[in-house]
Amino acid sequence: MFTKIKKRDGREVSFDEAKITEAIFKAAKAVGGADKQMAMELTLDVLRFLKQKYNGSLFSVEEVQDAVEKILIEKGHAKTAKAYILYRARRTRIRDAKSDLMDAVGEILIETNRDNANISNSPSAKMLQIASAASKTYYLNRIIPDNMALAHSRGDIHIHDLDFYGKTLNCLQIPLGKLLRSGFNNGHGFIRPPKRPASATALAAIILQSCQNDMFGGQSFAFFDRDMAPFMENASEEEVFQAMEAFVYNLNSMHSRAGAQVPFSSLNLGTDTSPSGRKVTKNLLLAYEKGLGRGENPIFPNILFRVKQGVNLNPGDPNYDLFKLAIRVAAQRLNPTFTFMDTSFNKQYGDQVGYMGCRTRVMANNCGSEVTDSRGNLSFTTINLPRLAIRAERNLMGFYQSLAEIIDLTCDQLYHRFQLQANLRVRDLPFLMGQGLYLNAEKLNYDDQIEDAIKNGTLSVGFIGLAETLTALTGYHHGENDDSQVLGEEIIAFMRNKVDKAIDKYRLNYTLIATPAEGLSGRFIKLDRREYGIIPGVTDKEYYTNSFHVPVNYPISAFDKMRIEGVYHKYTNAGHISYVEFASPPINNLDAVEDLLNHMLKCDCGYVGINFPVDFCDSCGYLGVIDADNCPNCDSDNIRRVRRITGYLSTVDRFNDAKNFELKQRVSHL
Repeated sequence: MFTKIKKRDGREVSFDEAKITEAIFKAAKAVGGADKQMAMELTLDVLRFLKQKYNGSLFSVEEVQDAVEKILIEKGHAKTAKAYILYRARRTRIRDAKSDLMDAVGEILIETNRDNANISNSPSAKMLQIASAASKTYYLNRIIPDNMALAHSRGDIHIHDLDFYGKTLNCLQIPLGKLLRSGFNNGHGFIRPPKRPASATALAAIILQSCQNDMFGGQSFAFFDRDMAPFMENASEEEVFQAMEAFVYNLNSMHSRAGAQVPFSSLNLGTDTSPSGRKVTKNLLLAYEKGLGRGENPIFPNILFRVKQGVNLNPGDPNYDLFKLAIRVAAQRLNPTFTFMDTSFNKQYGDQVGYMGCRTRVMANNCGSEVTDSRGNLSFTTINLPRLAIRAERNLMGFYQSLAEIIDLTCDQLYHRFQLQANLRVRDLPFLMGQGLYLNAEKLNYDDQIEDAIKNGTLSVGFIGLAETLTALTGYHHGENDDSQVLGEEIIAFMRNKVDKAIDKYRLNYTLIATPAEGLSGRFIKLDRREYGIIPGVTDKEYYTNSFHVPVNYPISAFDKMRIEGVYHKYTNAGHISYVEFASPPINNLDAVEDLLNHMLKCDCGYVGINFPVDFCDSCGYLGVIDADNCPNCDSDNIRRVRRITGYLSTVDRFNDAKNFELKQRVSHL
């Protein structure tokens, strides 16, 4: 009856009616059918329809598929029609993905993207990003169940680090003391325990680098002062300082992941009161304060000063002088940030809670020991809260119903990913698992699957844009209106309750995280603006506000901001951070910074930082706030601008577009 058909690319090829029969039969089999004769009869109906509609004119593949759907529905084969539609949608998604992949490769070859602020533009970085783009396409179209893949593609959820979906794990609090005491093998032979401060810090840097090569997220030492202390006992202050200075240099210059970036490193310290432990903290802070070779602000490591009453918080505490030093360094260099051990949700663990630079917290354990060392987050997925609020049209009941459904979907997706991760073997992660860094990994053999170890990690549900969510639901965000703040707390408490129930359902460590919004900050809002248009206070800028934060452009005092945001820290047990913005480094007002930190603790904040501009002229070495495009000292435009992004530091030139928009809108908190 027909001889030609037009393909999607415009080519004309021979028409083959058997392909219609085969497609209908496959759809029927998908819903339990097995009648090939019925498929052939339906094919004849399709052909009759095509003849009647096109009367000898050329038609396309899509028009044939439309005809198949129409005939299946009209002939009473609704289930087969649904299966055929899903099959067609999947094939379309695969084709589109191939095209999108080629476009992505073309863009990467020009310049690497800025979803990660510390990715370089080197050839190896470009190659890794091309591999990343291909891997994302593979997982979305071949591995992840359709409903979950579509939720990600549509922007209902965001699966973080999708390219590593089933390859490895996110992050780890590395048991540094264990590795330094016993030695380790990172692939080319055994490295014996160190004897001197310099070799101890050199091995610590190698450990961070080796572990990051096995994982897709950041690396942290939960007890850097305690674990380093034994190797500093007989050393002079000068020797310890030199070792710490070399450590800072290494972490800003040594590369991981085939040279694409330096290790994302975090150090927790501040509560070891032994002479050697104090020596570690003091000299690491002094080395960071000094900066790099010409005084540049270090980007890594992210230093987290652990604050605890009776240890370092108040005058008379044995490490109070180190707390004062930490404040002085933070007031010049943005680091350290501060974590509080005496909050309502941390105090039960003494001084054992460790955080990572991006905000990750891992403590409670449904599957084993409640420790920080040797554990980390396995993966996390973020929910697009503002979209749910937009769709609800101020119907709170509808909003909560949609939120419950998307949390259930997200928990299912995290479990699907966990199953893939659990099937990895020790040999797939030779340093992380082979050297026993993960809890219980030392009990596994080379070819064993890693589930018994990684069940101690966490699976985290995240959220972004609480401020825009509240604006969509009430007309005001939580910084503007007390009733909106009450609703905001109810929403996050509801999420935490739902996530806690997933612990019982899956027998795994499900947690709630206040999402770090670096790569995600512009993606959701771009999709939502395309679908729902510009909504004042919701989709009218280039980014959604970070997690539960008050919008960065909203004028508010530092103390009020912490009072509002502190409420949410106790619910987000997988991690959180709050910031205060200063117009310039507060080095001349350290008492005010200390008062602010004490207020943050009173507001029940677990992890906090202070932000301000840090600008450096690469031409003459001038350090200070440079508001103009050129250096005030030498008129050079070669300015390095360091700012905090999602907990870590980065130079502004590596921010993505959404984060640059957000940065420009930040206002100081008086």
